[in-house]
Amino acid sequence: MNIKPTYEKISPSFGNSILVKQHNKNVNNSGTANWHFHPEIELVYVNKGKGKRHIGNHLSYFNNSQLILIGSNLPHYGFTDRFTANGTETIVQFKSDFLGKSFFNVPEMQIISLLFEKAKKGVLFSPETKKIVGPKIESLLNLERFNRVIKLLEILKDLSLSQDYMLLNVDGFAFETRPQDSAKIDIIFKHINNNFQNHISLDEIAEKVSMTVPAFCRYFKKATGKTFTKLVNEYRVVHATKLLLESQSSITDVCFESGFNNFSHFNKLFKEITGKSASKYRSEMKLMIQ
Repeated sequence: MNIKPTYEKISPSFGNSILVKQHNKNVNNSGTANWHFHPEIELVYVNKGKGKRHIGNHLSYFNNSQLILIGSNLPHYGFTDRFTANGTETIVQFKSDFLGKSFFNVPEMQIISLLFEKAKKGVLFSPETKKIVGPKIESLLNLERFNRVIKLLEILKDLSLSQDYMLLNVDGFAFETRPQDSAKIDIIFKHINNNFQNHISLDEIAEKVSMTVPAFCRYFKKATGKTFTKLVNEYRVVHATKLLLESQSSITDVCFESGFNNFSHFNKLFKEITGKSASKYRSEMKLMIQ
């Protein structure tokens, strides 16, 4: 493989550290099919679909369904070429330390820690494991936060106890070096993190990574799946939730302290991202804490 894989930045939805998504139409013509890698571990369950497995140095084909675990920084392509009438592909992405740096180092979690090591080579599970675990993976779509974490741990336990699997890159192939794309994304996110409370123009951020504005917009959307404005607004809303919980500031003050300069725009985006108004969010969280 001569093409350098691109670094993909994964952004789970508000209030989650696990990203779960499902496709039910062909994705190999979209941006998800490119040769890419990411620090997140990826679990892929294809139900009634056909396609190609290209993971690290491994290349093979599947017919009907598959269950694969792809380790951190292991380059891969998108999988499905086509689905049957009611076929789907469910993808789960999470960092190995999403529950804290040492959670999976405790003795009780040793089997899952070993599973993550195996995943660095890419793991293909047997049809028997797929029948048990596949529906559990699909159920993650309807779970949120705590319940989603508990169900994912159950899935990881099932996978780590499975005896019937195949390692796809027995000679080992993990993408250990961080290419320039990764450094570029780091610069962008660091700048957002330090400046989201102020206006960040596209000219300003594009200049940070020596790109023209149109090239930057294309690059950022491809790398993160979101527009630059959407991601900055998500940062601002997350900061607003923190202020609503930890400070006595009025909602109007929280709006302006979080980098918004229009109260009705803040209210609209807050509800869009969190699913509730700022006042409802504050009262519900305070009740929960009490």
